[in-house]
Amino acid sequence: MIAGLCVILICQLAGEAIVRGLGVPVPGPVLGLLFMLLLLLLRDRFPSLAFGPLKDDAIVGVARGLLANLSLLFIPAGVGIIQLINVLLEHGWAIVFALAVSVIATLFITAGTFLIVSKLMKRRDAGGAS
Repeated sequence: MIAGLCVILICQLAGEAIVRGLGVPVPGPVLGLLFMLLLLLLRDRFPSLAFGPLKDDAIVGVARGLLANLSLLFIPAGVGIIQLINVLLEHGWAIVFALAVSVIATLFITAGTFLIVSKLMKRRDAGGAS
């Protein structure tokens, strides 16, 4: 379990180091997650990489444990909201407006992406069938 957690944290550390070192406009944990995905894909592709915590289901066990206790990670955010309640009260409508606009934009962009990919896949299937 400790080894699996170390692998996860090393991937996150690598993501943070690259983001801070190169000034990449992506959150470090997101880049670390991509490193973890790449590592697991390489492990499945090349069995010689399956050793230590990558061989067993150590990473899966740690991930399940983290997900089971994910709600605890929201406590600091809740404390931060309570500490800055005056800012929330002062700018509440602006925050609600920004959230509403971002949700609507996300819905439209997601639907548009789905439609574009759907059309491209239909073209590909129609071209491959003939």
